[in-house]
Order: sequence, then structure tokens, then C-alpha cells
Amino acid sequence: MMSKIRIKNFGPIKMGLIENNGWINISKITIFIGNQGSGKSAVAKLISTFTWMEKALSRGDMKISDFERYNRFRKKHCAYQNIHNYFKDNTYIEYVGKLYSFTYRSGNLKIKTLNNPKYYMPKVMYVPAERNFVSAVSQPDKLKYLPQPLYTFLDEFERSKFEISEPIELPINNLSFKFEKKKKEAKLVGGDYEVILSEASSGLQSFIPLFIVTKNLAEGIGKEFDFTKNKLSLNEKQKLRKQLLEILLDKNLNEDLKKSAIDLLSSLTKNDYFFNIVEEPEQNLFPASQRKIIFSLLKYNNLNKRNKLLMTTHSPYIINYLSIAIEANFIKSKIKNNPNLLQKLDKIITIDSTINAEDVSIYEFDEIEGSVKKLKSYEGIPSDRNLLNESLSMSNEIFSQLLEIDQEI
Repeated sequence: MMSKIRIKNFGPIKMGLIENNGWINISKITIFIGNQGSGKSAVAKLISTFTWMEKALSRGDMKISDFERYNRFRKKHCAYQNIHNYFKDNTYIEYVGKLYSFTYRSGNLKIKTLNNPKYYMPKVMYVPAERNFVSAVSQPDKLKYLPQPLYTFLDEFERSKFEISEPIELPINNLSFKFEKKKKEAKLVGGDYEVILSEASSGLQSFIPLFIVTKNLAEGIGKEFDFTKNKLSLNEKQKLRKQLLEILLDKNLNEDLKKSAIDLLSSLTKNDYFFNIVEEPEQNLFPASQRKIIFSLLKYNNLNKRNKLLMTTHSPYIINYLSIAIEANFIKSKIKNNPNLLQKLDKIITIDSTINAEDVSIYEFDEIEGSVKKLKSYEGIPSDRNLLNESLSMSNEIFSQLLEIDQEI
């Protein structure tokens, strides 16, 4: 059973999804498209928040009563994502996860425990649209009043950079990325030149942090040293985790002991899959580069069968590239025993970026009606009758109208 969410009267969302009893399914690949201010990011942020809350409950970091305190969900957890002012008197939100369901109405949050014997621990990464800051500014962590998710993303980018031992080949512009630890300099390396990341183009400043963090987190799933996994019960892990947190908060203890506690704490919170939530992956990128970053995100999402990728977008190309990845997967299934054709297919689109149509859900957001609808498909391929393609074709219609006037002159 996949996770799902339904929303009414929250920010620009009014009636919510107008089908499926209002439920937005969170698939392996979920896309939100629509105009700015239509609520795409608001829903993505709610999904990120609920996923984190469920994880915190499963690890024993928090209790149900901690989250159910009056207005705590709104004023603390939603404030972290800067959506706390989206609530109205008649706001209704319901999220169903794996272990818990969350229902918000009339200012109160209620949580129920579900009878699901198996829960897989997610590593949730929210990649905000403002990510250019982490590349363009020399010390973004020193800036005040930036969105909180940006600081979290910055921490992941900094950690990922320090784990780089050799230059990383990038999927666009024939570039590589390297990080000089002594100078703390991030650089792009071309055929005969180097440039500091903060001096690179806006598209590269947006793309590089997204790519580096995605690659690092996706490849890191399951690599933690988990020596306690089969030795401790859930209750024992929760008690030990509480003791370790007390050690970390004790200012009188030395750093060596704290480091040991962090290492053990990491083993207790082993992540089973990567949930990558990306705002506007196409940001400041040429269409050809958009294609390459999308195929890269799909590739890393395919590394683990439980991985999930959620994207918000304004780009019509994103839907088209997803269609290509779906069709390529269909062809791959037909020629899987033909090495020559597989090699030919791989030159067009890397085989590890192909996706199953059943793993994709695309939702359109309407900022006027405050509604959401699921994009239809034809034999698994997303319909080209969507808001983004209609906006793209509108320019042709306008040009035709101009030609009509020109002919009358």
C-alpha cells in the first residue's frame, strides 16, 4: 500500500483532488505540474513533513502526544516549511503512511497507529527552489532568515562535498566536479579550464548541489554499518537512542565520546530508501540539460526499488522526457534478450533511467479553481493534453493570430 494524502482549503488548494475520493497517491515517481501559486510546493512540503513525522514516531524520537499538542503541528512543524500561514478555519488534511495516519481538522491533529508489520526507514531530502544560494554565496550558513529547508539542504551539500575523494563526472557540458578540502573550494573542471562554483552560470549553480546531494544520498542507502539491526528489539533501540541523545546534549562530555555516540546512533537509524523531493529540477537549465538531469534523477531513483522521487515543475519538457523514459522501458522489456538492440537503446537513453508507467503519477494543479486532477495517460504514456503543453502551444496560436493581422495589412 502506497502512502497518500488528501487536502482541502489549505493555501491555494480549495477542493483538492476532484477524483479518487480526493486521495493523491504518492508513487515511486510523483510529479506536480501547474502555474506558480497553485499549491504544488505546499503539498510537496506537507508530504515531506508527514513522512518525517512518521519516521520520528517509528524511531521513538517523538511520541504521538508530542505531535498532537494544540497547534504544535501548525506552528512548529509546518512553520519549518514556511506553510504555517496556509491554514484556514475549515482546513482538512489527511495523510496515510505505513505505520500511522494523520488527520488535521478544526485546528487539531489526530494520529492513529496502523496495523502494518513492516516499516522501511526513509531518508527524506527536500530540495528547495532557492538552492542556488548554497552555490552563489560563499558562506550561506551565515545568512539569516533563509528558509529552514535550505539550511538542511546546505548541510547535506557540505557533507556530500567532504565525502568526495575524486572528481565526479557530471552529466552535462562535459564537466567534472571536484572539491578541494583544504581550501574548501568547489570547482567545475572543463577540458582546459577550471571555475569556482560560485562563479559558474546560474543553471550550474542550481544543478550541481541537486546532483551531488542526490548522488551521495542515493548511493549511500544501505551502506551504514548496522551491527545492531538483528540484536536489539524496537523498544531496546528506542531506549538506547534516548541515552545516546542525552550524551550528545551533555556539554560536560568530551568530543570523542560524543563521536562514538553519533556513530552508534547512525547504526540505529539505518535508512532503507531515499525519498527525494525536488522543487523545479529544470531551474535555469537549457532543455537538453533538463533532459540529462531528469534522466540522472530517474537513474538514482532506480538504485533502490523502494526509492521515491517527487518533483514540482513548470517545464513542459519534464513530462515529455518522462514519456520517453516510459516508452524506453516498454521497448527494453521487448528486447531484453537482444544485446545489440539493448546497446542501441542505451545510446538513446541510458537503460538505468527507464521507468515503468505504473510507477508514475502526474497531478495538475489549477490555481484558479484551487483544484487538482490526475493527468490521464494513453497506453502508459502521459497525455500531451496538459497545462504545460497547452501553454507551450498557446505561443503558436498567438503567432497565427499575428500572421492573420499581417495578411490584412
